[in-house]
Amino acid sequence: MFSDPRFWVFIAFIIFIGVMIKPIRKILSINLGDKIQEIKNSIDQAEKIKNDAQLTLSEIKKRQNEVRGEIDLIEQEAKEKITMIEKNAHTKLIDQINKRNALASAKIGQMTRDANTEIQKYITQIAISATVNILEKKSNDKEKQNLINQSVNELGSALKN
Repeated sequence: MFSDPRFWVFIAFIIFIGVMIKPIRKILSINLGDKIQEIKNSIDQAEKIKNDAQLTLSEIKKRQNEVRGEIDLIEQEAKEKITMIEKNAHTKLIDQINKRNALASAKIGQMTRDANTEIQKYITQIAISATVNILEKKSNDKEKQNLINQSVNELGSALKN
């Protein structure tokens, strides 16, 4: 066994492995430690990003709620303004209709008075013409003169009053 070169190669190999394990272990532990630290840093950074994202999300939801409140307020104000405008328009329309009805009634009244006046003038003219024709046909000169004198006297007494 001690004379076999394979035995000595095996022993040298084991010594070599024993001597090399310590530096290799040190190199591996340093590399693995660095890798572990890098992974921890990545995890910490991911958690920080996650927390920032959650904070941003909560701010966005808060702002979204504020905007919804503002939208509801604006919508309510718009409905109130629309209602007020509708009421004002309705009131103005009713006033305008009433004014036009009053104006139309006034015009109808005026037209009625004008028509009555025209009718009275026409009737008066017809009556005067008929009276003149009747008097001319049935009266003689003496009666005509008496009628004229009587009319002048009545006119004079009517003017005095």
